[in-house]
Amino acid sequence: MWGGRFSSRPADIMQAINVSIGVDRRLWAQDLAGSRAHCRMLIQQGIVSAADGQAILNGLDQVQAEIEAGTFPFRDQFEDVHMNVEARLSELIGEPSGRLHTARSRNDQVATDFRLWVRDACDRTVAQLQALQSVLLDRAEQHAGDLMPGFTHLQTAQPVTLGHHLMAYVEMFGRDAGRFADARTRMNESPLGAAALAGSPFPIDRQMTAAELGFDRPMGNSLDAVSDRDFALESLAAASICAGHLSRFAEEIVVWMTPMFGFASLPDDLTTGSSIMPQKRNPDAAELVRAKTGRIMGGFVALSTVMKGLPLAYSKDMQEDKPPVFEAFDALDLALNAMTAMVRALHPDTGRMAAAAGAGFSTATDLADWLVRELNLPFRRAHHVTGAAVKRAEALGVGLADLSLAELQSLEPGVTEAVYKVLSPEASCASRQSFGGTAPDQVRARIASWRERL
Repeated sequence: MWGGRFSSRPADIMQAINVSIGVDRRLWAQDLAGSRAHCRMLIQQGIVSAADGQAILNGLDQVQAEIEAGTFPFRDQFEDVHMNVEARLSELIGEPSGRLHTARSRNDQVATDFRLWVRDACDRTVAQLQALQSVLLDRAEQHAGDLMPGFTHLQTAQPVTLGHHLMAYVEMFGRDAGRFADARTRMNESPLGAAALAGSPFPIDRQMTAAELGFDRPMGNSLDAVSDRDFALESLAAASICAGHLSRFAEEIVVWMTPMFGFASLPDDLTTGSSIMPQKRNPDAAELVRAKTGRIMGGFVALSTVMKGLPLAYSKDMQEDKPPVFEAFDALDLALNAMTAMVRALHPDTGRMAAAAGAGFSTATDLADWLVRELNLPFRRAHHVTGAAVKRAEALGVGLADLSLAELQSLEPGVTEAVYKVLSPEASCASRQSFGGTAPDQVRARIASWRERL
């Protein structure tokens, strides 16, 4: 490629550290799309003749056919996907191929290709998140009224419904989809035409190439166009947050499947056994979703580290931008698909969940709220009385609802029989009618709202 300036081939170690075709070959579709748009623009602007331009376009079609057929000769000697395509184009059509690179550099070429790939990855991820949300909505509707304990500090806190719990993840994944969509909006500007770093002296039409490639506009500064990788970092940040949500859910599935909890199970095809303990059913799919978070967050850290000290405009360090992005999105793709499968197949033990919902004095807050509402006690006084009631029930080995009226009145004389109406888990859940609360009617209303949004 640069034989006019260099008189010897790269040393073996130079070739080994410089070659990237093993990684960036997956950009071939984006590279061909960018080259076609650039070629059509060159023809329209009279920079390349119609005959040469058509030969180039025909050659690019042949290259695509070879890649799709698996016969394309990807070669390390040509370093990256861009030079592999150009070299093969030269073999196919000869001299006209050399005109394709007019008014273009590999710097703006790779920036365009990579941006197109990340944009496509964000679109795929949003679709996967919406598919996961859809499955969660189905399961939440199915269990909108089924009780389970809500936890803080992994200690029983208040009764909620399983539907409400699942809907919390619908909200999280909705925010994740929004982050990817926001990142896509910001990245949807075209670097093509920035050339090496300073723009081009040819009368190119950057608006034309931007429109053909689905960008909203060309990037406004040629230095920024070739050196920016914010779009990749922002997408990795969104992926990292999403992976964190997947990991939290995966952790809950792991906990729920322990015999100590026994809240849920997964079928054989989504679990594994043990090589030595025949009784085991391991939630390996959930554990691996949890583990993928490390790869995804690691990708963000890796690319941030690559970019943190680079002067404008392009440095070869930026060849290391693609491995962490590709690996992170591959891991996220697998994790999202696995989680969707697990949610669809998860079998909750609603009886055990309901029994646990009333344990651990989970309706204590309902007693305190009743004292405030019915007896007009200050909440701090009600909190103290309720704490004393819990202490008494614990000493007697009974639940709050099992304390006698006399016991409760010894703590607060104004208590009446009506208090027992709020001390069941069912009553507790039903009372939480505030917007976003766990009352089954509220859960179903939120499900309906999400279905409309999706």
